[in-house]
Amino acid sequence: MTEYPDSAALAAALESAGYLSDAHIAQVAFLAGRLGKPILVEGPAGVGKTELAKALALAHDRRLIRLQCYEGLDEAKALYEWNYRKQLLRLQADQGKEWTELEGDIFGEDFLLARPLLEAIRSPEPAVLLIDEVDRVEIETEALLLEVLSDFQVTIPEMGTIKATSHPMVVLTSNNTRELSEALKRRCLFLHIGYPDLERERAILLARVPGLPETLADQVTRLVRSIRNFPLRKAPSISESIDWATTLLEIGAAEIDEDIVGDTLHVLLKHQTDIEVVAKDLDVETP
Repeated sequence: MTEYPDSAALAAALESAGYLSDAHIAQVAFLAGRLGKPILVEGPAGVGKTELAKALALAHDRRLIRLQCYEGLDEAKALYEWNYRKQLLRLQADQGKEWTELEGDIFGEDFLLARPLLEAIRSPEPAVLLIDEVDRVEIETEALLLEVLSDFQVTIPEMGTIKATSHPMVVLTSNNTRELSEALKRRCLFLHIGYPDLERERAILLARVPGLPETLADQVTRLVRSIRNFPLRKAPSISESIDWATTLLEIGAAEIDEDIVGDTLHVLLKHQTDIEVVAKDLDVETP
């Protein structure tokens, strides 16, 4: 595992891992490591929130453990569950024994299935725990996270409290589709990642799309930034800028013209109404 003396050193390590951070992102990530606090990263979809967690894992030489959140996520998928099939086989094998003899046996380590939260705190070596799109879960489900985030422990009724073997670095991401609880926010350092400025987005394209000419990267960046100002259902993200730049490179485009924009706008925009708005404003024809 690698630690860094300051945020500038961490920023350089993140860049080596393929993530171009700015000074603020690097500072929050550095302080989170020093203070042992989770990072709550908010911002539009596709601006690099998940990629930050992946890059931190690489930069610190830690294993990445990911909990993908979704509506209906429960304790069995986030924390732990029991291996019911294995428990049933044990009960069948021990027929005739009293329940008091069996209970302590079947609710033991051999029958426990660790899910991401429990796996992260039981990891022999500190890991990076990514809790992705936490705003997708119900408010009640957030309570599952609080014990882990504040005390780095999990309580299992049948086994008691399991304290962390190691303290993971925790990154929570949110697309801000709903307001998160104050209790959750209070336990985290807050980081907002928006769309990057012109120079940083150009640098990201050049780093993530091998062989992309600087002139084409500049054209993509400027056009995408102007498109984000349109009244769209979903503005193009950094990941979609990368996809578009890759597409242009694959079709051999030396520069962006009206025909190329019309033919490839579907790579950048994911709603037909948005494509129509942009095509009309730019006066291009689409298929």
